[in-house]
Amino acid sequence: MSEISKIVDRIKSGATTARAEIEAAIKRAETDDTNAILEIIHDRALQRADAVDSGKITGRLAGVPFLAKDNFLTLDSKTTAAAKILENFKAPLQATAIERLESEGAICIGKTNLDAFAHGGSTENSAFGVTKNAIDGERVAGGSSGGSAVAVARGIVPFALGSDTGGSIRQPASFNGVVGYKPTYGMISRYGVVAMASSTDVVGPIAASVADVELLCEIMAGPDGRDGTVFPDYFETNNNGQGAKKIGLVREFMDEGVDESVRERVNDFVKKLRDDGHTVTEVDLPMAKYALPIYYIVTPAEISSNLARYDGIRYGLRDSKAKTLAEVYGMSRNQGFVDENKRRIMIGSYVLSAGFFDAYYLQAEKARTLLINEFNDLFRKYDFLVTPVAPTPAFKIGENIDDPLKMYMADVMTVPASMAGLPALSLPAGTDENGLPIGVQIIGQMKDDAQLLSFAKKYEEQK
Repeated sequence: MSEISKIVDRIKSGATTARAEIEAAIKRAETDDTNAILEIIHDRALQRADAVDSGKITGRLAGVPFLAKDNFLTLDSKTTAAAKILENFKAPLQATAIERLESEGAICIGKTNLDAFAHGGSTENSAFGVTKNAIDGERVAGGSSGGSAVAVARGIVPFALGSDTGGSIRQPASFNGVVGYKPTYGMISRYGVVAMASSTDVVGPIAASVADVELLCEIMAGPDGRDGTVFPDYFETNNNGQGAKKIGLVREFMDEGVDESVRERVNDFVKKLRDDGHTVTEVDLPMAKYALPIYYIVTPAEISSNLARYDGIRYGLRDSKAKTLAEVYGMSRNQGFVDENKRRIMIGSYVLSAGFFDAYYLQAEKARTLLINEFNDLFRKYDFLVTPVAPTPAFKIGENIDDPLKMYMADVMTVPASMAGLPALSLPAGTDENGLPIGVQIIGQMKDDAQLLSFAKKYEEQK
């Protein structure tokens, strides 16, 4: 039985109350030492718990506590995106994803740490300190949804929300031994989520089981008049993931540069699939080697545009020493952004500039189309693709912080699915010799979310 179901059943049976569940979750959050949580929404959470106990709030998630990455707008709390420039920003509304979960009785107890504005793969770029890995406190949590992954892995809550632009749900889920899901681009509304890169940003859950992920996606999916990128509602849980499948093992991600323990766990997973009657064949994805360069041209371009709104005028931090309008802009942004934010703004501004737009941004978008076409060709022959989630297990805090290129390589296996808008799941696949979790990535065809989760759930149940 899923963790969510256990909580709901305990409350329904009278074995416990929603208030007791929420108080226990808040206590776990307050005593956790990983810096995974930035703020606890104490009063509102307890008020909603009392409403569940009185029968005023009902639903499939009634009384279930959860946490949201701090780039989701939430009521009665700050939304900082882990950036100093938004340190005291209080949102006037809630994200659609939060509203839909609350409509089923879920209770948001707080906000989790992340790389500032979701720029990073380790949660070391937060303006409010590093989040430690759930298993080994000397290692990174992964990112940018590191706080959410750690909170679930530590048992603080049964699920947490994250956002995934190039691997920001899947990679920290792998590093902490939990399930992380990036839905098809456009399946879940992003309204009320601080934007990073608009053509790849998606909302998704991190949970202890695929069954919980499936339920959460069913609740959150569907059209939203405030987000024009959302598809009509097509997500319905089903059993279409069952039966023998044709699966492609992407050869480019099993070669040099992949940690031996990662390769072993993926091969173990492949053996299990073959034992279960699935056909697994090595396949080529030649454009995969260009996915990361494409990503780090396209996304900084979108980032530089999205971050232009943070100017020290409309909301957020304003440097009090500024004397002119130009100084307000420059000094406020310099003080409010971390180094990685500035790096991506500079790259994005450069590739969008008049002299370099055609040479860089336009060429990257053309290459992105070639990558999408390669995926489409593979999915004419295969139901799912399998790869590692990351080349290594979680690395040590500070190990890559001074080497941006090395840090970016942590996303090399998750970025391709993001650039193509495909659904992708990080599923725990064991550990290395040091007990560090390793995840395997399963990629599906666009809009095949229900089938992918059905397939993964069946495998997980057989573990």
